[in-house]
Amino acid sequence: MTGIENLGDVRGKRVLVRSDLNVPLDGTTITDDGRIRASVPTIKALADAGARVVVTAHLGRPKGEPEDRYSLAPVAARLGELLGAPVAFAADTVGSSAQAVVAGLADGQVALLENVRFNAGETSKDDAERGAFADELASLADAFVSDGFGVVHRKQASVYDVAQRLPHAMGTLVAAEIDVLKRLTETPERPYAVVLGGSKVSDKLGVIDNLLGKADKLLIGGGMVFTFLKAQGHEVGKSLLEEDQIPVCLDYLARAAETGVEIILPTDIVVADAFGDEASARVVAASEIPAEALGLDIGPESGKAFAAALADAKTVFWNGPMGVFEQAAFAEGTRAVAEALTTTDGLSVVGGGDSAAAVRTLGFDEAAFGHISTGGGASLEYLEGKTLPGIDVLGG
Repeated sequence: MTGIENLGDVRGKRVLVRSDLNVPLDGTTITDDGRIRASVPTIKALADAGARVVVTAHLGRPKGEPEDRYSLAPVAARLGELLGAPVAFAADTVGSSAQAVVAGLADGQVALLENVRFNAGETSKDDAERGAFADELASLADAFVSDGFGVVHRKQASVYDVAQRLPHAMGTLVAAEIDVLKRLTETPERPYAVVLGGSKVSDKLGVIDNLLGKADKLLIGGGMVFTFLKAQGHEVGKSLLEEDQIPVCLDYLARAAETGVEIILPTDIVVADAFGDEASARVVAASEIPAEALGLDIGPESGKAFAAALADAKTVFWNGPMGVFEQAAFAEGTRAVAEALTTTDGLSVVGGGDSAAAVRTLGFDEAAFGHISTGGGASLEYLEGKTLPGIDVLGG
């Protein structure tokens, strides 16, 4: 596995960089530019070294053909602002516009290609179709740098196949992410606490299964907690529930007891009779959720208990909000966890996705956390022990 320094002298070379620029948009307005900012160091390092940098990325989930709402044009403008230099934008990915834009680059200049997922070959399950598209991408460059951590768990043309066709290296962002994940899985300083939230237990099955043998404490909140509460025999009202996962939750609780892993569940819940901005929130005991109520956050006592449980941790990994943090009435559980991570005397890792969005939405200083991942799905799959194709193809 090599870093960009191992590409040698890149002056005058066309370097294709796979970044993760999949940012939320309100129309054409970027509402969270965290992933763009995270992509800048690698792009700038290559440009400063005289490379002709060709950035490729996706946005949203188009169906293999162009859709205006998923255009990367607003991202090109913001990337240029962050780099302090214009970013040329190609109106397609491998067509006449891309070829002309790349041909027009001078040493040290940067271009962004249109959404790579506007091409069916990018996500095709057919190796030949995906490979043919990768050939077109590779023809635009002399070397490839993988720096989109949020997609390294995908076997896609711009992530996996291009690396087989060009001299390749790992970008600084991906290298930093992998370094942190190795610390979480191979040499965690103890006590090691894992906080899991989000909507579904089924999304986190592999992580819980793998970390039951590694973590000292497992704190569970978010929508997934209600399946655990139901497994304990409690009423959960109209809260999110995965009935088919109740036996799995019971098994996890039993295994934790056998192995000495402390599973911490909330003791109080913020509920409402309906979901929405006008919802009337109230706090009830986790064991006494009314049949007509909908659980939307962990309660204030649980927030304090979670923070106390994290106080002595030397390593903390957090993935998934504790409640519907986008609404003020249901944001305090997530805020309590985030606040606790900022005071951790050790490595605190925010596992990307909604957790990273929550940190920024709730106004926290990102520098107060040890590491904020740009890829929730990739982080989870790594912690499950899965092989990440985009890393494996780089030789690491």
